[in-house]
Amino acid sequence: MKLTHFFTLFFATACLCEQPLTAKEPITEHETDPMMLDLDPYLIDALYGSDKAGQTGRHGAEGGMAELLEEPAFVELVEKHNLQLFNGPALGDIQPDSVRVWVRTAGPAEVKVAIVDGPESAAAQTSAERDFTAVLTIEDLEPFTEYRYAVHVGEQVIQRDTFVFRTAPARGQRVAYHIDFGSGSRYVPINEHAWQTMARARPMAYLGLGDNVYIDVQHRRGAQRLFYYRRYLSPAWAELAASVGLYAVWDDHDMAMNDSQGGAGLDAAWKRPNWQVFRENWNNPAYGGGESMPGTWHQFTLGDVDFFMTDGRFYRDKADQTMLGPDQKAWLLDALRSSKAKVKVLASGTMWADEADKGGKDSWSGPWSIAERDEIFSTIRDEKIGGVVLISGDRHRSDIWQMNYDVGYPLYEFVSAKVTNMHTHKTRDQAIWSYNEGNFWGQLHFDFQPDDPIITFRCIDIGGESVKDFPIKLSQLQPQE
Repeated sequence: MKLTHFFTLFFATACLCEQPLTAKEPITEHETDPMMLDLDPYLIDALYGSDKAGQTGRHGAEGGMAELLEEPAFVELVEKHNLQLFNGPALGDIQPDSVRVWVRTAGPAEVKVAIVDGPESAAAQTSAERDFTAVLTIEDLEPFTEYRYAVHVGEQVIQRDTFVFRTAPARGQRVAYHIDFGSGSRYVPINEHAWQTMARARPMAYLGLGDNVYIDVQHRRGAQRLFYYRRYLSPAWAELAASVGLYAVWDDHDMAMNDSQGGAGLDAAWKRPNWQVFRENWNNPAYGGGESMPGTWHQFTLGDVDFFMTDGRFYRDKADQTMLGPDQKAWLLDALRSSKAKVKVLASGTMWADEADKGGKDSWSGPWSIAERDEIFSTIRDEKIGGVVLISGDRHRSDIWQMNYDVGYPLYEFVSAKVTNMHTHKTRDQAIWSYNEGNFWGQLHFDFQPDDPIITFRCIDIGGESVKDFPIKLSQLQPQE
């Protein structure tokens, strides 16, 4: 073993050993919602416990909805707040002619989803095996069209004003729409209204770039489930999830611990179980390579935009100098080469730019990851792939960077990572623009109505106001002949 390889491996192992000290326990201060005031302390006590690292929940390492439902006091709370539909609906995989809808019920139930005066999904049965979740598909829809829908749980029909969505545009459809993205989304009651602000501006989708919930509990799935239960119970998040397509990858705080790396292979006992909890709580079109190569990476399309959501944690291995692992890297390069979209949005949980992070310790600019990053950029240059835009999260601020790498046109990165978090990171003078005041998220607005389409990055604050607009014409993102 080379000496440098040994020290890299030693450092990574040492970091993992220290991580339990960085756990971030649930925040409950300033909660005002009556349902959350009842349920939140009950769920925390049952699944997380009083220990700061989440080790003392009374239902043990693998607790969840099945164990909660054995307690009469919990069942009373479900009945008091009419929570037979316990979490959801949450939209995902929005297509021009279909949509998938995720739900979680409080106990086994037959569920289906129906468009008002339109088609409905096939019925599905929820069970303890998947923590009482189901994903239902409604088909035979029209492109870029608004629909209202209802959720059927047994004999109960649930329909709310927030149960409305819009299908994706078809390729070549000359329309305008926007997506939002962000991370740094710890459950902070006083800031949860961010999701309602976001929802009411009607984005086509929200991209969670990791740290979507702060878990920091690596080996106890019950504690992990807690953080998803409480986020989906949040009325503001529920409004967003019911009306906007959700697409997510994880980063360190929702995969394992702070600054963690999964490493090569699947030998670590926590990897598959933690991935399963992630799958139970999102509505992605895919989860890495599935059972044979699990992960959270995936690709989806909205009109003339392809989105590539990368997982920079599960197979990250500093000793092997990889962020993605070989299988995910091969998938990403092949997907970029074959994309026919006008715009390609390449998303990462951690930053791409050389000076965006703490000396590259936890980003693509680290000495262990920069060669893999440059291989991706070289492919974009050599294959003359136009229309690439980079987005990322992790640092609790918002930035605009122009990369110090020539792909034949300016390569921009947009960072946004403080949707609800309280902690702030310092701004960067090296960036084109850097901002860290209050809470905010990133937005990409796509206008395909002009002959030369316009992509505009916006930083939107928690009140819904644009702090910064940065427009780019598609013609500016084309390789030189």
